[in-house]
Amino acid sequence: MVGAALARSGLGRRTALGTATLLIGANLPDLDVLAYFDGPAADLSFRRGWTHGILALAVLPVLLTGGMLLFDRAIRRVSRSSLPSGVVTSQVLMLSFLSILSHPILDSLNTYGVRWLMPFSGRWFYGDTLFIVDPWVWLALGTGVALSRRRGTREHFGVGGRPARVALGVVAGYVLAMAASGAGARRIAARELVGLTGAPVEALMVGPMPVTPLVRDVVAAQAGSYRVAKFRWLRRPHLDRASLRTYPRGRPETPAVAAAVATPIGRRFLGWARFPVFSVESVGPATLVHIVDLRYAERPGTGFGTVTISLARPPASGPSSGTPPASSSAGPAAPPP
Repeated sequence: MVGAALARSGLGRRTALGTATLLIGANLPDLDVLAYFDGPAADLSFRRGWTHGILALAVLPVLLTGGMLLFDRAIRRVSRSSLPSGVVTSQVLMLSFLSILSHPILDSLNTYGVRWLMPFSGRWFYGDTLFIVDPWVWLALGTGVALSRRRGTREHFGVGGRPARVALGVVAGYVLAMAASGAGARRIAARELVGLTGAPVEALMVGPMPVTPLVRDVVAAQAGSYRVAKFRWLRRPHLDRASLRTYPRGRPETPAVAAAVATPIGRRFLGWARFPVFSVESVGPATLVHIVDLRYAERPGTGFGTVTISLARPPASGPSSGTPPASSSAGPAAPPP
């Protein structure tokens, strides 16, 4: 939608293939979806990294520009046209960079995060500003694109681009308002948590929820606990006491957990998880180690934000302190784009 709005705003008319460049560039960083083919949770270890970081911003625009120039040459060769190309290389490169940059910037605004420094560092950066799929952003951009398309003509694509420009401005204002709201909510939530528990807040997420910008999800790390609650702007105190729940923080020192985190799926999940919680249960001949990221779930399951690793228990005659071997694993549901 951002690529379409940029194109309809008038940028698509700066060069031949301008609209195609903007649409492709706005989605190009998500070529890392190929990581899904590398087994359970492989996407978590690769996504929003190499193709979203600073190195990608230097490489992908050049690759996209080269691809568009080759496409233009191929089309003219097939059509046997002697007319000069309408592609302006400098403009295609500029549009490629702008559209590709828009993607990790928007991804950085949610609680999932982006590893901007890949491949030099795996550190995650979180904006905690917009929900992963924010309906108000979609509505604003979709309306702007639709109105600009109605006002334009097939012969003069991009004419009437004012609605798209207004939509982009509205989205920018909405993002700034949500960022300010999030910053204020973080300060208040931290103060109220300290007042309730007496423990300092070491890490804090005050994340947006879909549809309702006045309610937020709170996850806080305090001493040996994680605390989860709802933050409501229209109530005082803002931290909903009835929704407050506490979970143990830290990795249990047990052989089963040690074996689970040593598996590929365990390493991949924990490299992505922000507030991991562990639980262990025995089911038949297996030991199940559940890991839940409190950003997206609060109990084990097959949904997004959880993983269950199945370990074969040693026979009763074996040493009780031995580490159970991993037999199978089940990864989390596919993460959002």
